[in-house]
Amino acid sequence: MKLTRGSTLLVASHNRGKVREIAQLLSPHGIAVRGADELGLAEPEETGATFAENALLKARAAAESGGLMALADDSGLCVAALDGAPGIYSARWAGPDKDFALAMARVERELMAVGDTAAKFVCALALAAPSGEAEIFEGEVHGQLVFPPRGTNGFGYDPIFVADGMNQTFGEIDPVQKHAISHRARAFEKFARAVLSP
Repeated sequence: MKLTRGSTLLVASHNRGKVREIAQLLSPHGIAVRGADELGLAEPEETGATFAENALLKARAAAESGGLMALADDSGLCVAALDGAPGIYSARWAGPDKDFALAMARVERELMAVGDTAAKFVCALALAAPSGEAEIFEGEVHGQLVFPPRGTNGFGYDPIFVADGMNQTFGEIDPVQKHAISHRARAFEKFARAVLSP
């Protein structure tokens, strides 16, 4: 599967922060992006057991109903001391209102007795064509959690995550800097090499 300059890609997400981040990553390649909510597409139930399974499920559903090649991202925070939680339930920990202040407070509460703050962000990108053909690309970034949350850049759990080798959270660093090192950027590099025309 190839995406050429000037084509439109459907991003199978209703998370505006995520759609914006993917649009920023794709803009140098001349790819236009439309979000699933913009087209009024329903969100399929995420019944997969892994990030890759959920990304694939979302990409296939969007490609089928939107009639465009679709890219879905399933990503989240995996905390070692919490046996990988919140993991694929990262968004669900934020509740129906997607309140990540609540989710970050829950992570802090559950970690209080443990002391080990090692964590990683994981991203699986799935690209699906309306025909059903699909590919998956994965990336990870390792680091530590800090409390209280710091910074207003990014979204989700960014204000409590400090990548290895850094001293600022993903919520404090410049978005350009985050795009260079994030889990999504690492998955995107693999996607770009495989799918985007030079």
